[in-house]
Amino acid sequence: MCTKIVLKKRESMISSCQIRGARGLLKISASDLAELAGVTWKTVQRFEASSGVPPSRSGTLERVKAALEGAGIEFIGDPVTSPGVRLRRQENFPV
Repeated sequence: MCTKIVLKKRESMISSCQIRGARGLLKISASDLAELAGVTWKTVQRFEASSGVPPSRSGTLERVKAALEGAGIEFIGDPVTSPGVRLRRQENFPV
């Protein structure tokens, strides 16, 4: 008997602590992030409250990640074993 295992692409995964850390570096609120990502404030809160990589549907986590990257955040390390973020500050970032 074979069991099919579906894994998310590693590059699209970010952890809840990376989201919180990224917001801290950017000095933005959960509401600000929700607006940047086109998701609800409640979604951002749910992602940040989860442990490890938040469960996500229909590309929502990817939208949050893309919004943070667009604001100058670089995700470093493994999201589960060594999560990290750093800020790449440039003049053309909106935040």
